Amino acid sequence: MQDDIPGAFDPASDLDPQEIRVLGVLAEKEALTPDNYPMSLNAVMNGCNQLSSRDPVMQMPEDVVHDTLQRLMQRKLVNGISQAGARVVKYEHRMRIKWSLEQDKLAVLAVLMLRGPQTAGEIRTRSGRLHEFKSVAELDAALQFLIDKYPPLVVRLERLAGAKESRYAQLLGGPVALAPEPAGASAGALGSASAGAGAPAGGRVGQLEQEVAALRAEVDELKAQFAAFRQQFE
Repeated sequence: MQDDIPGAFDPASDLDPQEIRVLGVLAEKEALTPDNYPMSLNAVMNGCNQLSSRDPVMQMPEDVVHDTLQRLMQRKLVNGISQAGARVVKYEHRMRIKWSLEQDKLAVLAVLMLRGPQTAGEIRTRSGRLHEFKSVAELDAALQFLIDKYPPLVVRLERLAGAKESRYAQLLGGPVALAPEPAGASAGALGSASAGAGAPAGGRVGQLEQEVAALRAEVDELKAQFAAFRQQFE
C-alpha cells in the first residue's frame, strides 16, 4: 500500500507527468547544449524520449509534446520564439523567472523532475553537468531553499526502513506517492558519495552504472545536436 506525502504546489493546478518531463528537458538542455537552445519541437521530443537519465522512460509522440508545450505556454512556464529566418518555433522554459531560481536550484529541480525521488548523494552526482556543487553543504542549502519556498517545490521524504539516506522529491505534480525503494538503491547512493579505493563492490558497481548512464546521455545529446544541424539543410 502506498502513502501520500502532502504537497502544496498548485498555482492553478498541479502539472501532469508530460508537463514535468517537458520542463525538465528544457532546463537540462539549456545547460548541456546551449548552442541548440531554445529548442525545436523535434529536439524537445527527443529529450523527452531519451532512454538514459530518465525515470520513468516515456514515449511521447510529437503531437503530445506539441500539446504539452501549448499548455505550458498558457501557464506562462514556456515561451515560444519565432526567430527571424527560422522555419520552426523554438521553445524555452521560464522556471528561472517564474520561481526566482538560480542555476544551482534549477539544476536540483531538473534532476528530480527527470529522474524521480533521489538521495542527496544521487542528486549531487547526477546534477554535476548542470551545476557543480562544491560541497555537500552547498547542495543541502539548495535543497532547503526549494523546500522552504511558498509553495514548496521539493519535499524531503521519510526515510524508509533499512535505507541509509532520506530521499527528496519534486512537488510540481502534487502529493508524492511513496513506493518501495529499489533494491540496492541505498548502496548505490552510498557508493556515489564515498566511492574510492576502499569502497565496497556494490558501491563501485553503482558508480560504474552512473558513469555508463552519463555516457549514454552524452551520446543522446550528440544525436540531438546532429539532428538539429541536419534540419538546417532540409
